[in-house]
Amino acid sequence: MQRRGNGAAPVGVDRRSMLVGAAALGATALGCNRAAGGPYPSKAGFSQEGLARMHSTLAAHVERGDLPGVVTLLSRGNEVHVDAIGVHSFGGTVPMRRDTLFRIASMTKPVSGAAAMMLVEDGKLKLDEPVDRLLPELANRKVLKRIDGPLDDTVPAHRPILVSDLLTLRMGMGAIFTKDPYPILQAMTEKGVAVGPLLPNAPSPDAWIRALGALPLMHQPGEVWMYDTGLTVLGVLLARAAGKPLEDFYRERIFEPLGMKDTGFSIPADQLDRLPTSYWRNPETQKFDVFDAPGKESRFSRPPGFPSAAGGLISTADDYLAFARMMLNKGEHQGRRLLSARSVELMTTDHITPQQKAASPFSPGFWDEHGWGYGLSIVQKHEPGDPRGFGWDGGYGTSSYWDPETGVIGVLLTQRMMDSPTAPAAFVDFWRAAYEALPA
Repeated sequence: MQRRGNGAAPVGVDRRSMLVGAAALGATALGCNRAAGGPYPSKAGFSQEGLARMHSTLAAHVERGDLPGVVTLLSRGNEVHVDAIGVHSFGGTVPMRRDTLFRIASMTKPVSGAAAMMLVEDGKLKLDEPVDRLLPELANRKVLKRIDGPLDDTVPAHRPILVSDLLTLRMGMGAIFTKDPYPILQAMTEKGVAVGPLLPNAPSPDAWIRALGALPLMHQPGEVWMYDTGLTVLGVLLARAAGKPLEDFYRERIFEPLGMKDTGFSIPADQLDRLPTSYWRNPETQKFDVFDAPGKESRFSRPPGFPSAAGGLISTADDYLAFARMMLNKGEHQGRRLLSARSVELMTTDHITPQQKAASPFSPGFWDEHGWGYGLSIVQKHEPGDPRGFGWDGGYGTSSYWDPETGVIGVLLTQRMMDSPTAPAAFVDFWRAAYEALPA
């Protein structure tokens, strides 16, 4: 997404209630750990003045009522700084904490990209092989002659969908940014495979892929980048290739080796008090409405029938730091190699051609500054307020990137859903402050 943007404080929010329990702010703000394993010497950290400015800037968003609370994490070298500000819900008293659980949405995508490369290294997948072997539901595709045309007006696909097409989001199916009632969009909604803020609600991966397979593709495989669907399909492929449920595979190969003890597709009952409320801004009233409630009412309080490899994970700031550090260290974690350096290189290479970018609309200006690798974004140009390096954002209000040039890893966790094509003001302020906090 384009990073530049500004946002006014929403109306109708009780600003004072946001800071109930404000004594917790001082206790949790600017927590610092020195953890071994970073690729840079400890002297290459952040200035205390810069960290204090970041705290003040993000705390101002909470005080204005932009957010009920936020957790930020900055890492560089051997330093880790965590700041927990505000509360779990508008009008609530439960303070944000370092171990607060967040719905990380599309920050799931880089994790899924890494999982796919592990199976490639295992010899269970090949990047250039058709998906037909493991996903027969997607064999012998038909493709719409026109994206707005009737579902039966199709031509045969020029070639099969490849494994790499899923990782690069070039399978020929995905989000269309229009309000027009295209037949394919209506059919995707009816079958429960549309792209949107709600995660898939299918009873099983098999049911979801059958529903998708009943529809024609929007574009020929490999020709156009289309957001999201390819990485949702990838989750079905990974589970079949691994021969086990997706979460079991992630836990065995990623979460447990990295110590990501709080990351998964649902939350145990005895940990639900760590989940804040998720909000979206009502476009008619401009007030915040609850998108996903906390506790037992949350969609994440029970295992999903179909875990989404595109956006279904719950995680914490420290858990995601462990993943980002492994990627920054080119696949190695505390002396153990989880991915080859070559796999990390392939993940972080821009695979989208200029012609494909020109044919692939996304947020304004996105392709002027970004490329796309295997499950993640590549920042190729940046301005103040932009992240740098590699990573991605989550539509529920999260962001994380790792930057090989400076060694900076940033994790920003809110639960205010993105509601415009440009980056939320808190995102812009976080990334600007992160780089302004580097020592001169």
